[in-house]
Amino acid sequence: MADKTLDNLFHDTLRDIYYAERKILKSLPKMARAAQAPALKAAFEKHKEQTEGQIERLQQVFEIIGKAPRGKTCDAIEGILAEGDEIIEEYKDSPALDAGLLAAAQAVEHYEITRYGTLKRWAQVMGLQDAVKLLDETLQEESQTDEDLTTIADAAVNAEALSSAA
Repeated sequence: MADKTLDNLFHDTLRDIYYAERKILKSLPKMARAAQAPALKAAFEKHKEQTEGQIERLQQVFEIIGKAPRGKTCDAIEGILAEGDEIIEEYKDSPALDAGLLAAAQAVEHYEITRYGTLKRWAQVMGLQDAVKLLDETLQEESQTDEDLTTIADAAVNAEALSSAA
């Protein structure tokens, strides 16, 4: 095990988030179609465009470390996305659907935030300044998306889900 270094861990984690981003990209149109609130639909569509750019930045990071951009199955994102699919099925046509979709989307964002934050710090330690900039740009986007989703939830979605039950 002595040959396992931070370089290896960085590459493995990069492969993990690359896989995750590609899975997220495929799931965002489904989430946008399921969303009832126009603001939530728009947020999913905007994040789809951002995710395409994030994948491109990850490909640049792979290039920086001299590795081919290849994903590695990420069980965490598989589980988070499966929960989102369950919400779509179980709450379809329900006033609580959008609140559930928001919660699922924020679980995705929080996962991404932890991965990008870790990768950025590791890149700093490894002296990969170009990678730090790319990873930080994505980290900032993910954090902003999380804040935007909270704003949408607080503006109406959560209250509408609650008031419809009364």
